[in-house]
Amino acid sequence: MTEVSSLTGRLLVATPALADPNFDRAVVLLLDHDDEGSLGVVLNRPTPVGVADILQAWAAHTGEPGVVFQGGPVSLDSALGVAVIPGDEGPLGWRRVHGAIGLVDLEAPPELLGAALGSLRIFAGYAGWGPGQLESELEEGAWYVVESEPGDVSSPHPEGLWRAVLRRQRSELAMFATYPDDPSLN
Repeated sequence: MTEVSSLTGRLLVATPALADPNFDRAVVLLLDHDDEGSLGVVLNRPTPVGVADILQAWAAHTGEPGVVFQGGPVSLDSALGVAVIPGDEGPLGWRRVHGAIGLVDLEAPPELLGAALGSLRIFAGYAGWGPGQLESELEEGAWYVVESEPGDVSSPHPEGLWRAVLRRQRSELAMFATYPDDPSLN
């Protein structure tokens, strides 16, 4: 097997050609990527379910919108907490993924972490790829790979995140931000 260059902490932005409805206009934050596979969460799929409805203790620590996000099509009955913590050291119960972005142990008491959280988002499920699967999709042109920013995790307007991430690119990718939702109507 060839060595995989880690994309952990980067964003996968669905290309307009990606046909999988689970990932239409999706922005995925990769939480783990190595030769054993990849795991990420879709940052722009809010659900109508409030965080208080399923994780009452964490609700006061989440930003707007205060809803659970569908992190992907895998294990929708599980929850992941992704938080931005400024500074070099994170509290007990938080594991750095990339830069200021990390995973929160949702089994830990919120009082332990709450004061340190810059922002928190709760995801039901995740997106996962087996060994080599994501690399194949990248070769097929299904995803753009771009740098993440801490604000991507807590965007108060997740429905516009796909366009916003593309728009900030300093390359020809920026023009894809204007790609119509339905090109057949052009």
